[in-house]
Amino acid sequence: MRGPSGRAHPCCVTSYGAAGTAPSDGTGPPRPEPRAAGWAADALTVVLAESVLRAVEAAGGYAGGVYLRSGTPGLLRLAVLAGLPGPLFRPWWRMHANRPFPVAEAHRSGQPVHLGDVEEAMRQFPQLVASLPFPFASLYAPVVNGRERFGVLVVLRTPTPGVPVDAQDRGRMMQEARRLGTTLAGLAGHGSRVAWPGEPVSVQLPSRTAPPVRIGYFDWDLDSGTLRADAGLRDILGETGPLPWTVASLTSRLVPEDAYALGALARQAAGSGGPAARRLRLKGPDGGLHLLEVTARPLTDGRAGHVLTGSLVDLGTGLLGSDATDRLPRAILAIDRLGRITYVNERTEGLLGLARGTLAGQRLWEAVPWFAHPYHEEQLRGALLSDRPIHFLAHPGQGEWLSVSLYPGRDGVTLVLVPSSDPAAADLPPRTATEDDDGLASPEGRAAALYRPVALAIALSEAVTARQVSAVVTEELLPAFGGRQLAIYLLSDRHLYLAWETGFPPGFLEPFDGVRLDARVPGVETLTTGRPLFFESMDQLGAAYPGLPLDAHTGARAFLPLIASGRPVGSCILGFDKPRGFTAEERTVLTALAGLIAQALERAQRYDSESALARGLQDALLPHRLPVYEGVDTVGRYLPGTQGMDVGGDWYDVIETGQGRLALVIGDVQGHGVAAAATMGQLRSAVRAFALGGHRPQDVVRGTNRLLIDLDPGQFASCCYVVLDPATGEMQAARAGHPQPLLRRADGRTEVVELAGGVVLGVDGAAVYPVTRLRLEPGDVLALFTDGLVERPGSDIDEGVERLRRTFAATGSAELADTADRLIREARQAPDRPDDIALLLAARWGAPPRGG
Repeated sequence: MRGPSGRAHPCCVTSYGAAGTAPSDGTGPPRPEPRAAGWAADALTVVLAESVLRAVEAAGGYAGGVYLRSGTPGLLRLAVLAGLPGPLFRPWWRMHANRPFPVAEAHRSGQPVHLGDVEEAMRQFPQLVASLPFPFASLYAPVVNGRERFGVLVVLRTPTPGVPVDAQDRGRMMQEARRLGTTLAGLAGHGSRVAWPGEPVSVQLPSRTAPPVRIGYFDWDLDSGTLRADAGLRDILGETGPLPWTVASLTSRLVPEDAYALGALARQAAGSGGPAARRLRLKGPDGGLHLLEVTARPLTDGRAGHVLTGSLVDLGTGLLGSDATDRLPRAILAIDRLGRITYVNERTEGLLGLARGTLAGQRLWEAVPWFAHPYHEEQLRGALLSDRPIHFLAHPGQGEWLSVSLYPGRDGVTLVLVPSSDPAAADLPPRTATEDDDGLASPEGRAAALYRPVALAIALSEAVTARQVSAVVTEELLPAFGGRQLAIYLLSDRHLYLAWETGFPPGFLEPFDGVRLDARVPGVETLTTGRPLFFESMDQLGAAYPGLPLDAHTGARAFLPLIASGRPVGSCILGFDKPRGFTAEERTVLTALAGLIAQALERAQRYDSESALARGLQDALLPHRLPVYEGVDTVGRYLPGTQGMDVGGDWYDVIETGQGRLALVIGDVQGHGVAAAATMGQLRSAVRAFALGGHRPQDVVRGTNRLLIDLDPGQFASCCYVVLDPATGEMQAARAGHPQPLLRRADGRTEVVELAGGVVLGVDGAAVYPVTRLRLEPGDVLALFTDGLVERPGSDIDEGVERLRRTFAATGSAELADTADRLIREARQAPDRPDDIALLLAARWGAPPRGG
C-alpha cells in the first residue's frame, strides 16, 4: 500500500538497519529482529510509531507524537502523530528550536517539560495556548543519546487542574524517551539516516473497547512472513485465494495508520518476551469496519521467534447502524481519532446526500467538504484535544444553517447534525455564537475573533517599544473581541503606573495611577494572584468591589495579569460597551494573550535600557569633530536605523597619521545594538592604532582582520581604508568587502571607483588586501558610504548606487556640508529604515578648507 505521499507503508515488521538488530530496552543488548517476507520496511517509521504508542499508553494519554531533527539545523519536524489527524495539525508540523514552545524548550534544554493543565501552560508557554486554546495536559521528553539530540517525544492527555504531573508518569515518559534515543543511536550507528525530511505519518491508537465475540482467526509467522487463516476469516474478508496467504493479503485491507500500528505491535511483540494483545479496526469488502484483535506469543515448535494470532470480529451492523438510531430525528455519525468516518445513520445520508458506503472510512473533511472551513476545523481540533462537548453553527452553503454538536470520547468523536429550522434543534445546548455576541453571531465572525490572536502574536513579535506594544494591542486585540476600552499598567517599585489607555472617559483612570500592590482594586489583584478577572457587567464588578469608582458605561470588563516567565510586569484592562459573557474558550485565549503581551512589554523594557546604552556607546565612539587639514575638507554623517535596536556598527573616521597624510576610514559591523556598537569601538581603536603606527594600508586592514577573528569568532565587518596625501592628491586604498566609493570630478563627472579588495573582516585569517593607487585632483570629492545608504528592500543594490551617483553629480559646487546633507536627505525622510547609515566626504581644494 501507498500513502498520500506515495511512500510504501511499513505494514509489517522486517529488517531494521544494516545489521538487523535493535536493543531490547533502553540499556540491554541488541535483540534479533523479525523478518517478514514480502514487506518493504521503513525501519525508522516503525521504531518511532512503536515508541509513541508505548509512551501514550505509559502516560495514560489519548494522543502523542514524536518530533525528529530534520536536515535543516535547528528545525524539528513532526515525524509520527498518533491519535490525532495529521492534516488538522499542519501548522505544528515544523518547530524551530528557538521558538517559545514546550517542544522547542525540551529539545533545546535537554530537560523534560510537564504541563498538567491549561493554566500551567499559560504561565510558561502562552504561545502554545494562544494557538491551541483548549484544556489539555501535555508531557514532553527529550530524545537523546549521550550528547546527541534526536528530537522530542510528546504525549497529550486529560488535564488535572491544580495537580502537577506525578513522578511516576514523568519517569515513564523519560524511560520511553531514553529507550527511543538508544534505538535511534543504534540505527544511526548502522548507517541509517536518523532525520525526518517530510510530512508526519499518522498512526491509529489501539481501541480500549470491550472485546466482542470472535469469529475468524489467523496465525502470522513473523520470521517466515506466512499467514494462515481459518474459514471464518476468509468468509468475512471474501478471500478466495489459496493458502497460505502472504502478509499483503491482510494488510491490503488496512488503512495506512492501522498498518503502521500493526507493524509497531509486531515489533514490540517480538522483543517483549511475553504475550501482548491489541485491537485494530479492519475495513471489510462491504465498507464496514470490523474489529481485529491481535495477540503476540513465542513460537512453540522449538524455533526462536514469535507468531501473531489474530481474531476478526464482524460487528454485524458495520456502518448501517440500528433501527433505533435510524428512528432518531437527528443525523448522527462518528469518526475515529484520526478523523475517519466509522458510523453513519440513515438521517445523515439524507442530510448530506451521500451514501453510507461512500462515507465509510473517509476523512470527515474530505467526505464533507464544508468541514474543511478553518472555523469548523478549529472546533474539531477542540473536540479531539479536550473531553468537553462542543456546539456551533455551520453553513454548508446550501442556504440553511446546521446546529452541530461534537461529543468527544477516548476512541473518537460522535457528531450530531440538525438543521437550524428543525424543531429538534431547540433541544440542543446553546450555540457558541449568538445574536448577543457583539457582532460575532456567525461562525465566520467567531472564527475571525479567534484567529485575530495569531495576527496579534505576530505583530507583538515585531514591536520593540512599550508604545508599539500598546498600539498593537489596541489595533489587534480590541477589535478581535469587540472591546472599546484598553488600559495597560506597568509595575515599578511595587506600584502600578498607567502606561497606555484608550477609550476611557477623560480623567477616569487617574485615581488608579500609582496604586500600591496592597490596594484592593481588580487591576492589582489580578497581578498579585496571577488569575484573570472577568465581569460580565458593571453591576457585577461593583458588587465584587463595593465603593470602586465606576464609569458611566454598563458593559463588561476583563482584568488580565501581565506576567512574563513568572515575573510580574503589570496588568491589562479590557472594556466593553455592553454586558457580555466570556466563553471558556475566550477566557483561555485572553489569558494566553496576556502572557504574550507581558513578554513583549518585558522585551520592550529591556530594549529601552539596552537602546539607551547602545546610543550612548555609539555617540561616544563616533568622532565629534574631524581634523582640519590644509587643502582638504572632510564631512561625516551618521543616521541610525528605525527598526530593532536603532543603532548599529557603522562608523567613519579621519586620522592624522603623523606623516603629513590623512587616513579616511569607513566600516560596517554586522548586527545592531550594544554588541555591534562595542565591536565597532574596538575596530575603530584598532584601525587608529595601526594608522598612527605608520603601517601601510594593506597591513592596517590585514591586522584589523586578524584582531576581529581573535576578539569575536563568527562576527564580521566590512571596511574601506584610504590614505590621502593632501599636497599631491595621491591616494592608496585597501578594501575589505565594502561598497565601492564614488568620485565626483571637478568638472561634474561622477563615477564609481573600482578598488581592488579582499573578503570581509573576520572570515579568513590569511586573507590579503591589495592596494589601489589613484589621485584626488583639486576640486574632486570622494564619497565613502555604508550599504544602508544604497540598499532598499526588493531592489538591487546597483540601482541604489546609481541613484546615489546621480544625486552626487547633481550637487555641483555646493558646500561640502550641504552635499552631505543632500546625499542622506532621502534616507533621513524614510520612515522605515532597516539599517544604519554612515557617510564620509573628502574634498581636495588645493587651498585652505571651506565649508564645515
